[in-house]
Amino acid sequence: MKSRLRDHFIIKSQPVCYCNTCDCCHVHLCLQTYVLGRNSIARSSSSSHTVGETRISQILKEKFPQASSVKVVDISGGCGAMYEVHIESDEFRGKRTVQQHQIVNQALKDEIKAMHGLRIFTDVPRK
Repeated sequence: MKSRLRDHFIIKSQPVCYCNTCDCCHVHLCLQTYVLGRNSIARSSSSSHTVGETRISQILKEKFPQASSVKVVDISGGCGAMYEVHIESDEFRGKRTVQQHQIVNQALKDEIKAMHGLRIFTDVPRK
């Protein structure tokens, strides 16, 4: 892992995974940037979405048509190895967190096969 200090940013480059089969493990290292003690993934453009983000977002919007919010972020630096999803839907009302996450896992079961990781955040809309 390499570190350098430049303009108050400490940049550490490291592979997202170590499977040695994807680009993340080789030349295209994902950058983790630590700014003011907060960890965030560096992206080439914050306004553009990756193909994977768009595909997963579409699947979740189809599964949760009444969702008030669906947000998908490729946290692997764009290589599609790891995603973070945030879903706010009334369908989660009365269900425990583990049950909510099981519903999301079921909706994304085919996509999960190609991922190295998935972070799930679910919530119920406030009345």
